[in-house]
Amino acid sequence: MNMISPHSASTMPLSRNQSVMVPPVEGASIIRQYLRIAIRWRYVIIGVTAACLVAGLVITLLMTPKFTATSTIEISREADKVANFQGVERENSFTDQEFYQTQYGLLKSRSLSERVAAQLRLVDDPAFYERFNHSSSEPAFQLQNGRYSAAGRAVRQRKAGEILLDHLSVDPTRLSRLVDIQFTSPDAEFSAKVANAWSENFIGTNLERKVQATSYGRNLLQQQLAQFKQRLDASQRQLVGYASAQQIINLPAQSSGDGKTTSERSIVADDLAAINATLNEATAERIQAEARYTQVGKAGASTEALRNQAINNLRQRRAELASDYQRLMVQFEPGYPAAQSIKSQLDQLDRSISREEGRVKGSLQTEYLASLERERALKSKVDQLKSSYLDLRRRSIQYNIYQQEVDTNRALYDGLLQRFKEIGVAGGVGVNNVSIVDPADIPQRPSSPRLLLNLALALIAGLVIGAVSALALEQIDEAIADPSEVERRLGLPLLGSVPRVEGRTPKEALIDRKSDMVDAYLAVQTNLSFTTEHGVPRSFAVTSTRPAEGKSTTALALATTLARAQRKVILIDGDMRSPSIHHLGGVDHDRGFSNFLSGEDNIASLTFEMHDLGFTAMSAGPIPPNAAELLTGARLSILIERLLDQYDHIVIDSPPVMGLADAPLIASRVEGVIYAIESHGIRSSMVRTALGRLSSANAHVIGGVLTKFDARKANYGYGYEYGYGYGQAEKKA
Repeated sequence: MNMISPHSASTMPLSRNQSVMVPPVEGASIIRQYLRIAIRWRYVIIGVTAACLVAGLVITLLMTPKFTATSTIEISREADKVANFQGVERENSFTDQEFYQTQYGLLKSRSLSERVAAQLRLVDDPAFYERFNHSSSEPAFQLQNGRYSAAGRAVRQRKAGEILLDHLSVDPTRLSRLVDIQFTSPDAEFSAKVANAWSENFIGTNLERKVQATSYGRNLLQQQLAQFKQRLDASQRQLVGYASAQQIINLPAQSSGDGKTTSERSIVADDLAAINATLNEATAERIQAEARYTQVGKAGASTEALRNQAINNLRQRRAELASDYQRLMVQFEPGYPAAQSIKSQLDQLDRSISREEGRVKGSLQTEYLASLERERALKSKVDQLKSSYLDLRRRSIQYNIYQQEVDTNRALYDGLLQRFKEIGVAGGVGVNNVSIVDPADIPQRPSSPRLLLNLALALIAGLVIGAVSALALEQIDEAIADPSEVERRLGLPLLGSVPRVEGRTPKEALIDRKSDMVDAYLAVQTNLSFTTEHGVPRSFAVTSTRPAEGKSTTALALATTLARAQRKVILIDGDMRSPSIHHLGGVDHDRGFSNFLSGEDNIASLTFEMHDLGFTAMSAGPIPPNAAELLTGARLSILIERLLDQYDHIVIDSPPVMGLADAPLIASRVEGVIYAIESHGIRSSMVRTALGRLSSANAHVIGGVLTKFDARKANYGYGYEYGYGYGQAEKKA
C-alpha cells in the first residue's frame, strides 16, 4: 500500500455533502518558503546586488576625500555657584544628566560657532566658502575687487557658523566626563585647526560666563551690604540708648573651659544666683544644727557629747572607780573609809560629766541660733534681689526686642559679607571646570569615503532591494510554482504532484512500474481512496483550465493504476474536439463516445482494449459539429449508468474548462472531478475562474493534481530523485 502524499494534507471531500479528514499536510516552513523564493528569483537578487555594488564602488571613487580631526576635552561635574550659599543654584546629583546635556548644547551653540569663525578669520575668506561648495546670490557673498563687502559681514558670519556646525560632531564618551569634538572637511590641516579652536573658545566662553555671573553677584551684594550696614548701626545705637536710659547693665558673654560660650547676663541676675546659692547652704547648715540641738534635748546625751574626748575620759575614770567600789562592797560595808573615798570620787566625776554635757548642749544651741539668724538675713537679701530682678525683667522686654533686631541684622550682614568675600575669590582665581585632554592632530588618512564600509552598505542595500524585488515579483507572478500553492492560492485540496517526463512518452513511463510518474500517480490514487466512503470515486472526470496541461496523461495514469489494483476500469475520451486517447491505443476514432451520444446503443462496438495498460478505453468518436449539444441530453447519464454495471470505475478525459461548455456538462454527470494544473504554466486567476465555472455547474471538484512539476525550476527540491519531496519515501513504502 502506498503512503499518502505529504502535499495532499487537507480535508478531502467524500461526496457532494460528505467529507473525510486526512492527516494535515506539513506545509513548508516560513524560512523554507523564503528560501524557495530567493532561489527562484536568485538571478534578480544577484543582478540587483551586483548593480548596487558597482554603484557603491563608482560613487565611492567619485567622492571627495574628507579628513576628521578630533579634540578631546574633560568637563567636570562642578556646579556653577555664585557663593557657598544653599539655594543659589541646584546641585547636580550623580544620575542627573542635565548639566552634561547643557554643556553638549553649548558646544553646538551658534554663538560659539560664529566666535570660532571670527577667530580663524573665515568670515571674509572666499576660499572657506569654496572649500565647502557654498554659493549664494545674496549681495553679502558678491565679490568686489576680490573681497566681500563690509555691509554683509553679519550675514556671512552667521553662514560661516552654520557651515562649521554642519561639519562638527560632539561625541561624549559613555560613563565618563570626556567629550570628543570632531570636525570634518576636505583639508586635514584645516580640520585640526577648527577642532582645536573650538575647544579653546569653549573654555574661553565658559570662563567669561563665570566672570559675568560673579561680577553681577558682586555688585548686587555690595549694594545689599551697604543697606544692611546702615540697618545694623541704627539698631545698635537704639539698643545702647535704651540700656543707658533704663540703667540696664549686662555682663558680656564669656567662653568656658569646655568650649561653650555663655550669653550676656545682668548683674542683678548674677547676684541673685550667688545669694540664692548661699541661702541654700545656710538653710542646710541650720537644718543640721537644729537636728543636733533637738537630739540633745530628747536623748540627754547627744552625738556631740559622745564624741567629746574630755567627757569620754571622765566616763572611763568613773567606770574604773565604780569597779573598785563594787569589789570593796563585796567585803566591806558602805561606811568603810576606803569605800567612802571611792564613793566621793564617783560623785565628783558625775558632777564633772554633767557640767561637760551642759557645755556641749549650750554650744549646739548657740550654733543653731547663729545659723538660723544667718538664714533669715540671706532670705531677706534674696527677696530684695528678686524684686530688683523682676523690675529689671520688666524693663528688659524692650531691650531684648532691640537686641534681637541687632542680632538679626548682624547675622544677615555677616552672611552677605562672607558671600561677597567668596565672590571676590572666585572671580579673581577664575577656576574653570573644562580642560583640554588631547588637542587635535592633523589626520594622516581620510575618514571618508571608506571603500569597504561603502561596499558593505551597498551589498546590504543590494540584498535588501533584491529581496524586496523578489518578494514583489513573487506576488505579481500568478503561476503555481510548487504543490503548497495549490491549496493556498486556489483553496483546492492537493491530491499529488506529478514530475515532468523527459526523454520518453507518458505511456512509456506508465509501462515502467518503477518510474517516478507511476509512484506519483500511485500517491494520487491513494489520496483518492480517502475521498468517499467507498474509496476511489466510481465515476470521475479529469479536466484542466486549458489544453496541454496534462489532464489526458492524468486520466490515462489513474486508469492504469486502478487497473493494476485489480479494478475493472474504462477510460472515455470525452474531448470530442481534440481527441487523443485513440493515439495511445493505436486505433482511429471513427467509432466512440460521440456515436453513443448520437443514439447508438452498442457499447461494445465503441470500445477497445489497452492490453499493455490493462483497461478498456473508448475513443472520442467522430468529431461532431457541436459537442456541447450532444452533452446536454440524457445520453451521457445513461452511458455512465450502463457502464457502472460492467466496470468498477469510469474515468473520463474531459475537455478543458475555459472557452468550452463541454467540461461543466460532463462534470455535472460524474461523481467527482479531478483538476489538472500545470506547474509554472497557468495563472492562478485563470484556474480560479475555471473552478468558478465548475462550481456554477454544481460539479464536485475532488482535488487538484499538479502536473509537469520540475523541482529544480520551482526550487522546491528536498534532494529526492524527482524533486517533489515524497517520491523516495513512497518507493520505500
